[in-house]
Amino acid sequence: MAQSWKIENFLDVKNNHLHIDGVDAVELAREHGTPLFVFSERRIRHNIERLKKVQDVIDCPLKICYAAKAMSTMGILRVVKDAGIDIEVNSGGELWKALKAGFAGEQIIFNGTSKEVWEIENAINAGIFAIQVDSLYELSLILDTAIRLKKRANISLRLVPEIESGTHSGLQTALLTSKFGMMPDEAFTAFRASSDSPHLNLCGIHLHIGSQNPDPQVYTEALVKLFDAMLRIYNETGVKLKHINLGGGFPVDYLPNEDGDFSNERKHLLSADFAPDAAINDAWEVVRHAADSANASQLVKHLTLLLEPGRSIIGDAGICLTTVRNSKQRPTSSFPYEGEVVAAWADGVVLSSSGNRTKNHPTAEAVPLLRKEGSYGADHWLLTDAGFNILLSMETYKWYYHMISAERSGDPHDFPYKIAGPLCDGGDVYFDIEGENRLPPYRMLPKDVSPGEVLALLNCGAYSLAQASQYNGRFFPAVILIKANGTHELIRKRDDFENLVTNDVF
Repeated sequence: MAQSWKIENFLDVKNNHLHIDGVDAVELAREHGTPLFVFSERRIRHNIERLKKVQDVIDCPLKICYAAKAMSTMGILRVVKDAGIDIEVNSGGELWKALKAGFAGEQIIFNGTSKEVWEIENAINAGIFAIQVDSLYELSLILDTAIRLKKRANISLRLVPEIESGTHSGLQTALLTSKFGMMPDEAFTAFRASSDSPHLNLCGIHLHIGSQNPDPQVYTEALVKLFDAMLRIYNETGVKLKHINLGGGFPVDYLPNEDGDFSNERKHLLSADFAPDAAINDAWEVVRHAADSANASQLVKHLTLLLEPGRSIIGDAGICLTTVRNSKQRPTSSFPYEGEVVAAWADGVVLSSSGNRTKNHPTAEAVPLLRKEGSYGADHWLLTDAGFNILLSMETYKWYYHMISAERSGDPHDFPYKIAGPLCDGGDVYFDIEGENRLPPYRMLPKDVSPGEVLALLNCGAYSLAQASQYNGRFFPAVILIKANGTHELIRKRDDFENLVTNDVF
């Protein structure tokens, strides 16, 4: 039986076990415990090389800055650096980690909406490539800081151009209703007022249209907006920008099985998959013609194009291994027979409130315990040790991570389960609890999954551990990196009890 989630030279089935870069996932789980994140260096490098192909379709230098917010464990940052790209940070903490990982100042760009003075100081002192300015007020903070430090700050102004990308509302970042950036007219005012400042090097403009963008044409719209803004800045101030930043947002295919239980809109979002170089090629062609028409080709050729992808680098390179810790059954919410149903046991016997077999109900042999549509019978529940404390998008965006049995990866996954995490929270589930078709109503796994079986959640490398918490007093999980040479190493230890109270004062 073919597994649609398999990826050549990355995810495979051997001896019925899931193998990641040739390493047995079940053995990793047994050795290091679960939940356990496993990352593939080879897949990270593959994804970076895919993005580097953008250089072949543009007429200027390309600078790729990995969005550290997607996953910033030090072992991952070192892999990214060794793969030959730069980095984008969103806080003073991420800036510190980037420098600690060995990135030079000119390799770093700094985003964020609420930068503190100490963060600005550190960025200026590190001589980073650009501080992405979110507002005119923030620009004044940077100017005051640069004057006090007697240094010149490299800055880029972030625009909010009103571009809707078709992604989830929480991932939209280029709308007037989003919290990011400044209006274009504000940016033009800043360039006119500060173009000759000895303390501000206004070297670029920036926008970001959101994450998991399902349609490539939005990159054309965004790049045209940047070109128009760059041309206006030059015409009004004479400033030739050194770079334009198109952001990231290239999608990851989260639906390798083309699951049919989603709404069409949701399926379009989660199954999006296009090559970044194809999207940028189309966008660049439009800008090239616009530049020729405006006699501004020299402006484009002397630019550097910045991209800041995160999800498309790390998303499918990470797998979360989790163990089933509990199982139980209960009647489905919809039962087509007369009488008050209060329980459905494993032998199929249906009881009424009186505790007796209800009259006219079918026998155990006539009642299937479970059907995928959930029309009658018993729901089989599996409770795992991985919840939204380490997979927060599962709750905030009802994000879908494809789940398989790591121990029986080659078996048919055709039996439906209600699967949930360990947290004391009713929303800590992997299925559609809202009735809005944002998740499937059941998760399909091999029959007879029982406690102790190791499962794998795929495509969860981005915005998972990076957003993790110790909710319910749960430990941050360990992280394994499978290196390019096929060996594996621990790059983050599992928390212990002392980590739960490290900074508490008592």
